[in-house]
Amino acid sequence: MTSQTDVRRPAGDPLLTVTFLYFRDLPRAMAFYETVLGVELAIDQGWSKIYRLGGTAHVGLVDETRGSHRAADPKPVQLCMRVADVDAWHAWAASCGVAALTAPKDSPSLGIRAFVFDDPEGYQIEIQSVLG
Repeated sequence: MTSQTDVRRPAGDPLLTVTFLYFRDLPRAMAFYETVLGVELAIDQGWSKIYRLGGTAHVGLVDETRGSHRAADPKPVQLCMRVADVDAWHAWAASCGVAALTAPKDSPSLGIRAFVFDDPEGYQIEIQSVLG
């Protein structure tokens, strides 16, 4: 018999990581993530669409009528993407007419320059780059 102290975490990193967000209108969310964020569908599970953000990071868009949770307001989740050129991304987001778009701001205490906007159902997306 194996004791609890003999059990070790399996070796290796996860093959992918997914943060799931729950939507009332999945097709609208898919169009936004594909068009504005420019991410590609990695795994199509029907009522759950998993998009690769970069590396092993993924975001899953889930139809709330089928998922483990329901869409709710407010959205206490922020999706953050670090990019090479935050100002170019801001120009792109502005050209897309995204909701709640802020101006890029420097945060010396965090060492980043960032701005935020909302997806179609109110999840906040932060785009940031390293200062300097």
